[in-house]
Amino acid sequence: MVDARFEDGGEQPLRLKAEAAEDLPVVSALVQDAVLTGADMGFSRKGRRFDVLLNRFRWEDRSAAERARRPFERVRSVLSVMDVISVASQGLGKDDKAAILSVLALEFEPGEDGTGVLTLVLAGDGAVRLTVECVNLTLTDVTRPYRAPSGKVPQHPEG
Repeated sequence: MVDARFEDGGEQPLRLKAEAAEDLPVVSALVQDAVLTGADMGFSRKGRRFDVLLNRFRWEDRSAAERARRPFERVRSVLSVMDVISVASQGLGKDDKAAILSVLALEFEPGEDGTGVLTLVLAGDGAVRLTVECVNLTLTDVTRPYRAPSGKVPQHPEG
């Protein structure tokens, strides 16, 4: 007997790759309102890779869920950033791995010759700044979607 795979379901897992700054707004929109803990982030200095395990709201499914009057969904996804030179954080305690963090956006500040700083902007003035050799990241769903615990679409105050 073989376990069911995500690909066997009706919905397909999201798999995106960003290789230019112009690709980042799409990835940023899809990770907005994702939640994670400090323990869900890891940097391999030797591998020059930064990985984040996210509980991502399925923005791409929002309209379909509203039309079908079915629950909104989240999915576990991995955001992997390659070619990372260094990592710095702001507003995050190094010892508090259990703190719940919420993603607001991904931002990119270009440097010289394709280098730059990719920032994972977090609610509450938190941020993770990745100095990168180039834009090279993937966003991959790794579980089946599940009912969003709140049952609601994330809201943002205006202004």
